[in-house]
Amino acid sequence: VQLQASGGGLVQAGGSLRLSCVASGHIFRSYTMGWFRQAPGKDREFVAASSWNDENTDYADSVKGRFTINRDYGKNTVYLQMNSLQPEDTAVYSCAAHPTWGAGVKRANGYHYWGQGTQVTVSS
Repeated sequence: VQLQASGGGLVQAGGSLRLSCVASGHIFRSYTMGWFRQAPGKDREFVAASSWNDENTDYADSVKGRFTINRDYGKNTVYLQMNSLQPEDTAVYSCAAHPTWGAGVKRANGYHYWGQGTQVTVSS
């Protein structure tokens, strides 16, 4: 398994969750790591991404100021800290790895590796 996501759950509106994605070493140290989400009946959408050296990050407008992506190089893990969660954040969240950094990291079709999804449910 190249990527493995965890940390989803049920939380009330205004609460927080932290998602984790463990990657194999060669992927974690060379690839942009991203998070995407897909709600029922909706297309998959970009959430956040971090470049391989953690010097660059990008966020969807809908999560800016509430979500933070960061890496732990000692654990080959990328985290998505989600604060001030709202019901519209309810979705299956997936981590993925992209070979470069740039505008393309917001598009799912550029990612080479995907982890299984983890369900996040925010109740009102």
